[in-house]
Amino acid sequence: FEPVPEAAFVLGLDLGSRFLRGAVCDLAGQIRARQDVELRGADATGALDAIAALQESLVEAAALPADRIDGVVLGFPGVVETATRTLRLTTPYIRGLEGRAFGTEVETRLGLAVTLENDINLAAVGERWAGVARGVDDFAFLSIGTGTGMGLVLGGELHRGNHGAAGEVDWALAGIGTDVDPSAEGAAKLAAELAWNGTGGAAPPYDARDIFVAARRGDELAGTIVEEIARRVAAHIAPIAAVADPALIVLGGGLGMNGDLLLQPVRALLQQWLPYPPRVEISSLGENAVLMGAVATGLQAALDNVFVNRPRALPATQA
Repeated sequence: FEPVPEAAFVLGLDLGSRFLRGAVCDLAGQIRARQDVELRGADATGALDAIAALQESLVEAAALPADRIDGVVLGFPGVVETATRTLRLTTPYIRGLEGRAFGTEVETRLGLAVTLENDINLAAVGERWAGVARGVDDFAFLSIGTGTGMGLVLGGELHRGNHGAAGEVDWALAGIGTDVDPSAEGAAKLAAELAWNGTGGAAPPYDARDIFVAARRGDELAGTIVEEIARRVAAHIAPIAAVADPALIVLGGGLGMNGDLLLQPVRALLQQWLPYPPRVEISSLGENAVLMGAVATGLQAALDNVFVNRPRALPATQA
């Protein structure tokens, strides 16, 4: 039988470098409220405040009692150490997250059970739930933006690895002696090395978005930079394809979404390099991929709870 959609709700959150995104979803998978908040350089404490404020705002917008929230799934850029719930390899854009038991702090602040998950892992879950990877059991989501990261799904299940650090592809090509960084930082560095004069004679450091815009306008040197970024993207895909043999690679992130410039050269290089190249597609969820993965993860847990013994809110902290 089907559960009553209003029997419980889940709160999905995506804590990014610049924005905190949130959504409330019912048991039928319908989004009841959705909001984004700009973090404006917040540190870990500021991010915690923003999470609490966004939860309150979403519950109000969805017009539901706070105690109907079954749980919270929070995606963030980094790795969660399972035993201690300590955050590692976190983004430098939110100061103070590294080494912090942030999940416990969020639970205490919200009074709800909180699941922390790597953001790119959740992006992969989101694409399988509602995006271009629907029906695909073996695939990877490669995010290229301020950094690079990968979420790997094998046999229909998210693969986290021994330390929860599967997909940290920044280290996949460590020690080869050449720069293969395809991120925004890598693109800006490459532009400086090639003495690109930017748009309107701007001086470095360059915005990677400007490089792609210039390439579309026919800037020859910008086109060369984009071509090299495409090679670096393919170089990150190749070892994963060789080891895991996925059917699909989904490109996402701020730079990864430039499919008109990246897809054809990446596909061509993989055809040259690999005996069994995976299909490569652009994310159909875009900036919503992480949030949709958080919602999907929370929804599955809530459905499990409804059919077993669903807990409500955590007990209030004693004064």
